[in-house]
Amino acid sequence: MSTARSGLPAGVVDWAIAAGVAAALLVTGLSGQRSAAYADVLGHALLTAGGLALAARRRAPVVVLAVTGLCAVGYQAAGFDVPAVAYLFAVYAAVRAGHRAVTVAASLVMLALLPLAALASGLHDTGDAFARARGALELAWLVAAGAAGEALRQAERRAAEAERTREETARRRADEERLRIARELHDSLTHQISIIKVQAEVAVHVARKRGERVPESLLAIQEAGREATRELRATLEALRDDDTPPPRGLDQVPDLVERARAAGLDATLTVRGRRQDVPAAVDRTAYRIVQESLTNVARHAAAATASVRIDYRPDALAVRIDDDGGATPDAAPVPGVGLLGMRERVTALGGRLRAAPREEGGFTVHAELPVDGPS
Repeated sequence: MSTARSGLPAGVVDWAIAAGVAAALLVTGLSGQRSAAYADVLGHALLTAGGLALAARRRAPVVVLAVTGLCAVGYQAAGFDVPAVAYLFAVYAAVRAGHRAVTVAASLVMLALLPLAALASGLHDTGDAFARARGALELAWLVAAGAAGEALRQAERRAAEAERTREETARRRADEERLRIARELHDSLTHQISIIKVQAEVAVHVARKRGERVPESLLAIQEAGREATRELRATLEALRDDDTPPPRGLDQVPDLVERARAAGLDATLTVRGRRQDVPAAVDRTAYRIVQESLTNVARHAAAATASVRIDYRPDALAVRIDDDGGATPDAAPVPGVGLLGMRERVTALGGRLRAAPREEGGFTVHAELPVDGPS
């Protein structure tokens, strides 16, 4: 149920106003000059009906406008020289609801009918009838009522629009900040921490293989890397998405390959075709695909070698990463956050991505990105 500004239900407020207007009209009608007695009952009924009709002005403003107008004309014709107060309330409600054209048309009709109703009552001559009709429904009252209704309607519309805009802006900013954090965590921290963890594990493995005592600090680094990876993965489950990434691109791919070599992976980089400018989004996406693929190789593949191939074509950029890890077609790994992120990026650019185990063993990631896509 809607509530008025006073805190009361809107229906209660509407009925209270309607009853008050009806009572005021009746009191005014009883105190004024009337025509023959047979018209008293009809006049009282019209005064009451015109006032009580205002209870429905929110639900049916045009209908209430018509009812109050006809009641005003009716009790004027019955000899009740009472101002059309209920009609003014109906004008306000109709304009507030946005029915301006109908309200103007109805008011013009009222201005024509009220003098005729005063003449029909038999209490006034022509000049007096027009004078009293102008007093019953002054044009200024109509303008004031209509202007008040329109002003309130516009104010409410602007307030609602401003509130909706504020909510949408706040929600968009919150989403953008959440996505920015997720991208930074996934695209930067996860990669770096994974390299640290792999290097620590290699050092621990080598020390134990040689029969040497593993330093406590190295074991602490190894455990911290594992814990940090788990924490980041849990955080990314809630935050992960894809949008405007940091400015990394194909120029930094050799650095990724070099870091993979430093971590003990025999990684190679092959570039085919003539180097050409590609859209910024394609440039960043290619970098992220190589970064995520090498990170997955270091973390999950148990591979000794990995190859990165970048093929510049006239209409597309092809990126392929192969490894010789333990993946087989019969035991395909479950796609994680990184692979899902790759697919989202490639799909957003209108490209194609294939990430699956190879027949000869190992895993391959192959992406084709159109170079005429969005930049």
